[in-house]
Amino acid sequence: MNMQTTTRLTAAEAALIEAFNNEIGELPGDGAVIAIRDRLLDDLKTSGLPTRRVEAWHYTDLKTLLRAVPAQAGDAGSDARDPLVEGSAVLSVIQGRPDHRARAGDLAISCYADQLSDGSAADRLGALDKDDAVGRINGSFVRDGYVIDVPTETVLDEPLEIQFVHAGGQTHTRLPVSIGAAVQATVIERHLSVTADAALVSHVSDVTVGEGSEVTWIILQQQGADDTHLGQIRVELAANAKLKLFVINAGGQLVRQELHIKVAGEGADLTLRGINLLGAETHTDVTMVLGHNVPHTGSTEIIRNVVFDRAKGVFQGMIRVAPDAQKTDAKMACNTLLMSDDAEFSVKPELEIFADDVQCGHGATVADIDHNHLYYLMARGIPENKARAMLVNAFVAEIVEELEDEALVEALEGVISAWLEKHA
Repeated sequence: MNMQTTTRLTAAEAALIEAFNNEIGELPGDGAVIAIRDRLLDDLKTSGLPTRRVEAWHYTDLKTLLRAVPAQAGDAGSDARDPLVEGSAVLSVIQGRPDHRARAGDLAISCYADQLSDGSAADRLGALDKDDAVGRINGSFVRDGYVIDVPTETVLDEPLEIQFVHAGGQTHTRLPVSIGAAVQATVIERHLSVTADAALVSHVSDVTVGEGSEVTWIILQQQGADDTHLGQIRVELAANAKLKLFVINAGGQLVRQELHIKVAGEGADLTLRGINLLGAETHTDVTMVLGHNVPHTGSTEIIRNVVFDRAKGVFQGMIRVAPDAQKTDAKMACNTLLMSDDAEFSVKPELEIFADDVQCGHGATVADIDHNHLYYLMARGIPENKARAMLVNAFVAEIVEELEDEALVEALEGVISAWLEKHA
């Protein structure tokens, strides 16, 4: 590396490069995987972390916001937590290390490190495009995770919870999941911190949903107050597949959650619901790129945000309708409650439509608590702070209540209520 390049690096960029140089001999991978890692890291050296000048990162200047990088996570030193829903099957990843003995019914489960070692992970390890900083960082450093195959016609009677438990330091994980045809399943992808030590977490879930399957996938992010979470889910839906994707952010200091979704089969349908709970001086960015690529597909996206204190939030939603994707029906809405004069939330909905027989639309609202509703509750003897909490809770709980599993609804409402009690 020449001196001119070195002087342009921020402290965080320099720390990432140093960590890679220190760890490359220990990272799993055959020659092809190591070559991809080298190329991804070289891109970081050349371009650096994205700034506001990169359109996809305009509201999240990662070069400025990522100020420090902790050391590589040490030994596990922790245990799996109780599942969100009692009776769920649990697969745990502690400090980036999966349980090699993990079993869950008839599912085929293996460790991602094996695919890195034999090179079979190489074809999907790279970044999605030149602006994919999350994929670049994850591909450079990922050590392990689970690989899950769900056989055709599988019916999971109870949720499958995949826990990523963090206790400080760097962890980089991957979760390729192949869901066969005619499957019915609920999957909870849960990221949680169990210490106050700062963590840098990158994670990529790579999910294919087979023909006619009906899947509910929940991402619950509960990182610590000083943590950075760089998450990404890549989804492809086959014909007549139905995916309900719920994303709940209730933690983290700096969060970027990306959703890259391809509606690739006729009759496929996506339901996306998001809840962002933001407080203190945190920054959370949810960025979605959704492609309707074939005729007769549908999607609805509703994002609800509650922003306290000096927190900042972002929702960028891009829906692309390909020329052949006639009869597409896609609707997107983002609704935000600003609970402080210093709170901020930026919304950037976009439509790129290249077909002429479609129904597409988007909308966004930003408001405070409805004072008529607040007055109504206070007039009946409810203290103002409790009345505000009730209204905020109702605003986001409406999203959770769309889930059909009563136990899951109750558990998620408990997460939301606990967060609001702490921050409101």
